[in-house]
Amino acid sequence: MKNFLKITLMSLSLIAFTACDLEEELVSDFTSAYVKPAGGGGGPTYSAGATDGSSQRVSDNIAGAFGKLRSGSAGHGSYWSMQSVSTDEMLVGVKGGDWYDGGIWVVTHRHTVSSAHGPNGNAWNAQYNGINEINNVLAGSITANETAQLRVLRAFFYMRLMDMYGGVKVVTAAGQDPAQSTRKQVFEFAESEILAALGITAADVLAGTIDLSGSDLNTSPAKYRINQYGAMGILSRLYLNSKVWTSSNTAGTDGTARWTEAANAADWVITNGPYSLVTDANFSLPNLSARPASSGMNDPETISGVLTIGAPNNQDNPEIIFSIDFDQASGKGGMPFAQMSLHQPSQNTFNLASQPWNGYQTMEDFYRKYEAGDKRLGWFLSGSQKSSAGKQLVDWAYDDKATAEAVAADGEGVHGTLDLNYSPYINELEPDSWRQSGARMFKFRHKQYQNNDMDNDFPIIRLAEMYFNRAEGRSMAAGDWSQGLADVNAVRIRAGVAPFAALTVQDFIDESGREFIFESHRRTNLVRWGKFTDAWWEKTGAKGGSVGDPNKNLFPIPLSQIQAANGSLTQNPGY
Repeated sequence: MKNFLKITLMSLSLIAFTACDLEEELVSDFTSAYVKPAGGGGGPTYSAGATDGSSQRVSDNIAGAFGKLRSGSAGHGSYWSMQSVSTDEMLVGVKGGDWYDGGIWVVTHRHTVSSAHGPNGNAWNAQYNGINEINNVLAGSITANETAQLRVLRAFFYMRLMDMYGGVKVVTAAGQDPAQSTRKQVFEFAESEILAALGITAADVLAGTIDLSGSDLNTSPAKYRINQYGAMGILSRLYLNSKVWTSSNTAGTDGTARWTEAANAADWVITNGPYSLVTDANFSLPNLSARPASSGMNDPETISGVLTIGAPNNQDNPEIIFSIDFDQASGKGGMPFAQMSLHQPSQNTFNLASQPWNGYQTMEDFYRKYEAGDKRLGWFLSGSQKSSAGKQLVDWAYDDKATAEAVAADGEGVHGTLDLNYSPYINELEPDSWRQSGARMFKFRHKQYQNNDMDNDFPIIRLAEMYFNRAEGRSMAAGDWSQGLADVNAVRIRAGVAPFAALTVQDFIDESGREFIFESHRRTNLVRWGKFTDAWWEKTGAKGGSVGDPNKNLFPIPLSQIQAANGSLTQNPGY
């Protein structure tokens, strides 16, 4: 226990753990503020700027279309929730009378969602709202570059739809009501749109002879728009999932694999792009989560490396290729992660404008995948919680069962007390999930005095994914996971953990999960790896969950859409 706490203290700047050793020494690995120098592979200079993202914004005709990405991509009750709570990384426990919400999060966790499920319908609507906006803008007078960007963005929305629902209607102009396409046809449409914007063919990608001199996309580093690197990154993700997304069955077993294309597209981004994996040595930011020095909490003035990826001032992060612009001051809202995850008393840690909702918790088994010394443990809040003044917080909603059995089962020895202590252990999904249980989200760090909507930009494509895509593509194409060892270790080493001596499929699955937690990758990846229908904690047949049913690899098309379609939409199998 002491070793675990000490490692967490080294990587988690905000929490002073006192449960085991009041004299525990706070050790900081953070460096002073650093400005990435010009050069280094042609990369631009990156510095810590204001949280408003002005350094990444451009004036053009397509801001409204890109603004549609903010709907549900990093918030409660839509796309992000469906992609996260349905996996082995997140849950929303029913905490007595709180968070039952008609059972919607219980059935999401257990894969028993119905076609009337509200958040599922919200996710569908968010993607089509984006597509409709794009179609309207494309019908107007815009530049060739803006057209190319919107074609890629529309393809991205369709990638989300076919990932979640399979075959959908491909609408390319206002007022259309086409027939429902097969999933393979949606894939082919998305592929053709991205390739056209890049000015290349699928054969070019397969051969690795990628020449973008004829592309209408540019190489501008603005992260709130799609440049050549962002489009190629999206194409890499498309090809990585080709076998599933071109399959005629929900198990994803008879589609066409495009592993080499996925690897080649990712390799092009890594080789040609101005981006770099952030490390403690090459990128730091002011720590906007830090409590005042008078608190005695010794929060570092700067954060560096992996802790900057989701920071509220992450807009210039050199690892991020394409991201969603969130900014509370200018009304670019939709990311309330602090509200979604933190218990109410944690309002006083960050001086939040309103009380959090105490909903989302990290699955214990997933949290335990991180080993001691992993800097990514700083993406969680765990352990004893203190206020911005350094005072112990108490759980004023305390209702845990203070029994010997509870403490013994916990293994952390924190339940049955009034002190607020986020324990990785979670007793149950429902009906009485302990209010303090589960490590809480902190990858997208909470700024002091923030409103419900956060400033943290949400990465869609970042360089680490390109390393993983290249690793998986090359390994699967060769039937040899040693092909991906160097790429996985490059990401792993910067997290402060020892490199793998050899790479197995399970190593890759676990490492990918650790790296991309809270970024909406997990469900898509589990489906591709044939793992999404596996049993996990509180999702078993005994608990009423669905296990082993390949139909659950897709969500149901919302009932409201089926009814409105008058027979032109066919429901997915099993719903």
